[in-house]
Amino acid sequence: MIIKSKFNIQTILIAPLDWGLGHATRCIPIIKALLLLDYNVYIACNNNQKKLLQLEVKNVTFLLLNGYNINYSVNNKLFALSIFKQLPKISKAIKFEHLWLEETIVKYKIDVVISDNRYGLYTTRVPCIFITHQLLIKAPFSFIEKYLQKINYQFINKFTQCWIPDFEASQNIAGVLSHPQKMPIIPVKYIGPLARFEDKNVLEKKYDYCIILSGPEPQRTILEQLILKQINTISGKILLVRGLPNSQELLLTTNDLEIRNHLSSIELGRAIRQSEFIITRSGYTTIMELLWLQKKSIVIPTPGQTEQEYLAKKLMQQGWCYSVSQSQFNIAIAIGNAQQFTYQLPTIVVNDLRYCIGTLVQNILS
Repeated sequence: MIIKSKFNIQTILIAPLDWGLGHATRCIPIIKALLLLDYNVYIACNNNQKKLLQLEVKNVTFLLLNGYNINYSVNNKLFALSIFKQLPKISKAIKFEHLWLEETIVKYKIDVVISDNRYGLYTTRVPCIFITHQLLIKAPFSFIEKYLQKINYQFINKFTQCWIPDFEASQNIAGVLSHPQKMPIIPVKYIGPLARFEDKNVLEKKYDYCIILSGPEPQRTILEQLILKQINTISGKILLVRGLPNSQELLLTTNDLEIRNHLSSIELGRAIRQSEFIITRSGYTTIMELLWLQKKSIVIPTPGQTEQEYLAKKLMQQGWCYSVSQSQFNIAIAIGNAQQFTYQLPTIVVNDLRYCIGTLVQNILS
């Protein structure tokens, strides 16, 4: 039994990055674990993240904190250049959130800060935890990787601890991203994969294919349009989840195609377990959840995102997923290849987060 009152902890602030909804999604099991431990939980996020999280967790306090608002290039060859041009905006956002945190800690009497990839949420006033699966940021050239890692560690080392949502062992999910040769100087704790789905029991098949769209624009829309143009080339029962929790658009459903703007965690978990194949991005949060549910997947890395491209290639080599690039994506061919692919899905054991996180929070203050 974890007893937090020993350290007089009352309030924890958790803040996910706004690059897509994956960071907010993977914070859900952490938030639930903190609530089960009777902490007061504040969530700092933008309105899109709030809309998602309100469907998943209750008895929390939301604070508005806008993110980095990164714009992605339509042309994947210009992805790196696009990000480089936005570095001043990112730097300004990091400085702003750092000043915001200093004021917020005093105003709301925050005891611990948990930042999911938000570099400015550190302070010397209270312990601050940084969550990431990317200690190494993939780049086309090794000298660029070393430079990016140096910058990455300059920020990470300002925190008290770093939590990695992956296994510490050699058989892990993120590979060199979470297990680089050089580590930060602060303590690094592997907390195991994060999955918001509590039930993994197999259900009777309802869908042949569940297509889950996610990630930042414009690439989310580009993939959606590509799939909708090709969807009549395949047969079977299809569920398309657009990944738009704020959309009020009404969509028609036919006998073979069901389109939903958004599903709650319970609904999405059930739909995935009722599907034979999952077609989705190779975002890290999505990968963790599909491996946890042991589902066969066809993953399409977001063009230009070296992390997703690395994960897709690595996991396909391990037999954990089938991968195809967006530029070569043909849904009928991809499904045919996946049906012939030899999947070797691992058995993923998710840690008891209530015990794991409760212990880590206590130890960080002891």
